[in-house]
Amino acid sequence: MSRAEIVSMTEDCPDLQAIHKAGSILQSGGLVAFPTETVYGLGGNALDPEAAKKIYLAKGRPSDNPLIVHIADREDLDLLVSGIPEEAERLISRCWPGPLTIILQKSGIVPKETTGGLETVAVRFPDNRIAQAFIRASGGYVAAPSANLSGRPSPTSAEHVAEDLGDRIDMILDGGPAKIGLESTIVDFTEDIPVILRPGYLGPEKLREILGEVKMDPGLLSEADANTPPKAPGMRYRHYAPAGDLKIIEGEPAAVYAEIRNRIHAHLQAGETAGVICTEESRGEYPEGNVQCIGSRAEEETIAKHLYEILRGFDEAGTAYIYSESFYTPLMGQAIMNRLIKAAGHQVITAEQKGDSNG
Repeated sequence: MSRAEIVSMTEDCPDLQAIHKAGSILQSGGLVAFPTETVYGLGGNALDPEAAKKIYLAKGRPSDNPLIVHIADREDLDLLVSGIPEEAERLISRCWPGPLTIILQKSGIVPKETTGGLETVAVRFPDNRIAQAFIRASGGYVAAPSANLSGRPSPTSAEHVAEDLGDRIDMILDGGPAKIGLESTIVDFTEDIPVILRPGYLGPEKLREILGEVKMDPGLLSEADANTPPKAPGMRYRHYAPAGDLKIIEGEPAAVYAEIRNRIHAHLQAGETAGVICTEESRGEYPEGNVQCIGSRAEEETIAKHLYEILRGFDEAGTAYIYSESFYTPLMGQAIMNRLIKAAGHQVITAEQKGDSNG
């Protein structure tokens, strides 16, 4: 396949000709990457089993990892599912379009190739006008995981998509940087009590405010059971990972700073490349290494928005060892740490309070 065509536009000034062309590509079985408010998606026809197979092949993604079906009109949900619980309707009315994916029992029209072999389907209505126009031009049902090679940090720009998939897909709609930078919250409505399968911009507090009782999937911050089929993207396999060895250091701030400083110093002394993920508040604690400021703890949305960009930056720099502070911030901390822990392969170290040999 030749290099993907890239067309730049904005939500305020979409290129309708390019969007129509992109829709025609999907209708003929091709693949198109497109912007959403969360991350860039890799779109194929959700109702075409062969298109789902092409998505898995392009990403190098395990075929039992479900795809999310994107729609651009609330009415289109009815065709995809066998029923909609009242609780799901309530959440939809408050949060769509937006960074929310819901899981319901699928209808017969949705092929199991799209759902990873499951009888359930994940559906989302993105809050991005380019995405909505593209979905409608494609026929209304677009299966779209994140537009990156499987396991790599998710793409928050068209440049990230081109880097990973530029020679594997047909077209990239470049809508500029993603506004949120983390994937959608996923809520499963196929059990008696709604279950959060993946945290995101919509946190547990907001969901409980709308739904009442909500459960958290036990695998959110721990390793999932390898024998259980994943009900949603990102539940089993290592995701979001940079090429370097990433470890998270948590504990009291002074101990964390000292632990990271000591580890960075040791790597540099050994002639190895090493880096740090920190915040604006702690940037001055690290005199050595490839120090990357992810944002501010006082404005936690900045941490979420820059996470994948920074992980990809370490790859570009060839950084072999990466140490990150933990970011258990009040609103998005669970979503941020869910992604970061998976990126680190669950390598989390608790720093002990002790003297810092390097001052």
